[in-house]
Amino acid sequence: MFKRPAQILGLTLAILFCARADVTLPRLLTDHMVLQRGRPIHIWGRAAESEDVSVTFRSETQATKADELGRWSVYLNPQTAGGPYELTIKGNNAITITDVLIGDVWFASGQSNMEFRLRQTDDADREIAAATNPNIRFFHVEKKASYYPLEDVDSKGWQATTPETAPGFSAVGYFFARDLQKDLNIPIAVIDTSWGGTPLAAFTSLTAIGKDAALMPVFAQWAHMMDNQSTTLHRIEKQDRALEAAIQQAKAEGKPAPQRRWYAEPASWAPAAIYNGMIAPVTPFGIRGAIWYQGESDATQERAPVYSRLFQTMITSWREIWGMGDFPFLYVQLPNFIAGPHNAWPELREAQLQTLALKNTGMAVALDQGTPHNIHPPHKLDVALRLALAARAIAYGETVEYLGPMYREAIPENGQIRVLFDYAAGGLTAKGGEVKGFEIAGADHKFSPAAARIEGDSVVIASSPGVPSPRYVRYAWIDNPDGNLYNGKNLPASPFRSTE
Repeated sequence: MFKRPAQILGLTLAILFCARADVTLPRLLTDHMVLQRGRPIHIWGRAAESEDVSVTFRSETQATKADELGRWSVYLNPQTAGGPYELTIKGNNAITITDVLIGDVWFASGQSNMEFRLRQTDDADREIAAATNPNIRFFHVEKKASYYPLEDVDSKGWQATTPETAPGFSAVGYFFARDLQKDLNIPIAVIDTSWGGTPLAAFTSLTAIGKDAALMPVFAQWAHMMDNQSTTLHRIEKQDRALEAAIQQAKAEGKPAPQRRWYAEPASWAPAAIYNGMIAPVTPFGIRGAIWYQGESDATQERAPVYSRLFQTMITSWREIWGMGDFPFLYVQLPNFIAGPHNAWPELREAQLQTLALKNTGMAVALDQGTPHNIHPPHKLDVALRLALAARAIAYGETVEYLGPMYREAIPENGQIRVLFDYAAGGLTAKGGEVKGFEIAGADHKFSPAAARIEGDSVVIASSPGVPSPRYVRYAWIDNPDGNLYNGKNLPASPFRSTE
């Protein structure tokens, strides 16, 4: 028997109502998740309008009603590290989340060197074989750009560390978590939202960028990219045709096939695009802090000048949006790499150095961790360990040296220039012999290579025959420097340049 249209409509509405009445959760709130210890636990989701929803965890129950749009949210009391536990949400239906741990959750983001997988590292086979630890867990957010802040992410869910799951983890994130987990003996989780080949502006909210007139170049750069996109697409098509012919020729000659040139993906370069699609949906979730590895895409003459202000804006805005105070933000300074002519890698590193002015920030200097001809160095362990050192000091209050020598001031004297450093624990040392990487200049700002020597625990004296009256000094001020200044804790000095 055929149903009349009115009956069909009623049945359809009933089905839709039942579907909407079911309590649903964001993908972050699933089996195997790690909840942040020591802070109120936020649980949220969707349900039917005005539906009663309750959440029960470890003998505590909190209840609420969904609002007129079906959104609901509750907070549970802070917990100490432990688990596994179960968490139950009840409304028209019931959901039980199993294998829940309480520990520390770190948010990892940035470009391809944060995205770089454990299976790609230089000691991958050994590391993966040993990667069994249920107290280290990862949540990988799939790449997704958006014009507006989304409420959920694409993800396969939480994963505990096993030789089967670990190969796809962020290598930096994994080594960072492993070191902290061993030190603290609590569950450590990493939420990975990295996307290779992307600019800083894409990770920053439109509100944060738009309220600062000094950041208007961000929109000018995006406009310029879009105005030229049709020409770029034609160029890509032409080069792809040439590439296909080159691949066929290489195949016929038994030679390795040439690789396709990389081009920026417009969707991921729009201001706030990655923030909207991959970060905003995560911000209701409690975290301990953030680790960051990015900057290569902004190390240009056009973008580097605004990086310091934009980076600090992004960090401050993330802290405001998360609403958890000045949580630790730890980042990697750009390593050594031959970036080609007209690059701005020294200026970008300086912008990163300036960001240490923000409270609870830490920087891992990586001048000795790059590879000159490979923008993706396969050795990620030491970078991660330096981030973990910063976490121990800033997030956990341990008395550890986590920075290499940092420029304090330069004092011209008797045809030389005396350079004073902070963070010179154990004294200064030059790896491999004489101090390298220093240049000095007079009032004309024309820099010449300088001979340098260490004097005392925290001083370098630099001089050059061609600069009889030095006023300025800089160190490791090229894309692929040969600087070799360290402190007694085997941490390298950051590049710098002095001013008046």
